[in-house]
Amino acid sequence: MENKGKQTIINEALGEFLNVMMLRRNLHHHPELSFAEHRTSRVIAEALEHEGIKYRVVAGTGILAEITGTLDGGNSRDAVVLRADIDALPVTEATGLEFASANKGVMHACGHDMHAAILFGALKVLNKHRGQFHGTVFGLFQPGEELNPGGASLVLKERPFDGRDVLAVVGQHVEPMMRTGTFGFRKGKYMASSDELRFNVHGVGGHAAMRERIKDPVRASAELISKLYDIPAANPSDTLPTIVSIGKVVASGATNVVPDEAYMEGTMRTFDETWRKRIKEMVYEAAAQVDARFGTQTEVNISEGYPSVYNNEDLTQRVVEATASLFGEDAIVPLGLRPTSEDFGYYTLEYPAVYYRLGVGGDGEYFESQKAGRIHTPTFRPDEKALGYGVAQFINIVFVLLG
Repeated sequence: MENKGKQTIINEALGEFLNVMMLRRNLHHHPELSFAEHRTSRVIAEALEHEGIKYRVVAGTGILAEITGTLDGGNSRDAVVLRADIDALPVTEATGLEFASANKGVMHACGHDMHAAILFGALKVLNKHRGQFHGTVFGLFQPGEELNPGGASLVLKERPFDGRDVLAVVGQHVEPMMRTGTFGFRKGKYMASSDELRFNVHGVGGHAAMRERIKDPVRASAELISKLYDIPAANPSDTLPTIVSIGKVVASGATNVVPDEAYMEGTMRTFDETWRKRIKEMVYEAAAQVDARFGTQTEVNISEGYPSVYNNEDLTQRVVEATASLFGEDAIVPLGLRPTSEDFGYYTLEYPAVYYRLGVGGDGEYFESQKAGRIHTPTFRPDEKALGYGVAQFINIVFVLLG
């Protein structure tokens, strides 16, 4: 596609700003938790129907839109998947916005309302210009990113992209610590895997002064925590950190009472799937060693979380170059490893994928004073001007990969 025609369509995308903003505010005003996005899904479906865009339900409360390009007569098996998550968080909003959450205790504190509105805006423009690209564009409005087992895993179980040659699964996430109009990228390993750890340490309680009669689950728990925190040292790395952390310990005894049981919860995160498997084995081994020493019995429950996010290096480079071509070299922000997790990692295990950051921190004084706040907080207020950049970027990527 010629640059002049491409720029014309990108300008049209920017012209959709008001419609995209209004959809975003609609979704923000009525947030819904993971796998309960019933109204959200209905609003998105109605918007797609209005534009004549074909769609179907996926993963219970998700929507998968489909637009077939006609540049090759509509015969290509190539496909690009544009993904947006749609669920909110159990956070009580404190922004004071006119369109703040009407659902008490629930808020789009992670920007998924922005993601969904951006994806719809991109699909609306692409649907009008099907003659400018070949293959198929899938618009995936994915539920349940914030809750295990992750909506991505449920989408993939349905095998919606079988029979297609998926060139890329593309995801973008708002980032208030970046200026509006910028995009953050990292090739290769980017975000960590995450698994939840839970331990029930059973012992024999009693009077704290009569140690010979008890099998102390509190002392055993302390020893287990120490062993768990030593696990990262078994595979030291300055570039790929490992996190094993306990954030909750409950032992309902008293000053002179040792309880029969202690309970612990925590998380483990890493950037390597082979090492991730070995860590899990080491957790069980540590519990067994503690039990052998203190005579306790420890139930270990490791809840499988999300795999690490890996950005295909060649694909990421193409997207970086396309971004710089459209927005300028100054729009590119290099990213470091991020120990948070994302169920987008499931897509990166199966298809070439790229996951990048969209700056929503505003500019000038707004950015300098960090008025956008931080994600997952009650005062998160992303700059809505970023919506236009997000729409244009999605369209830009489609033109590069399928144009």
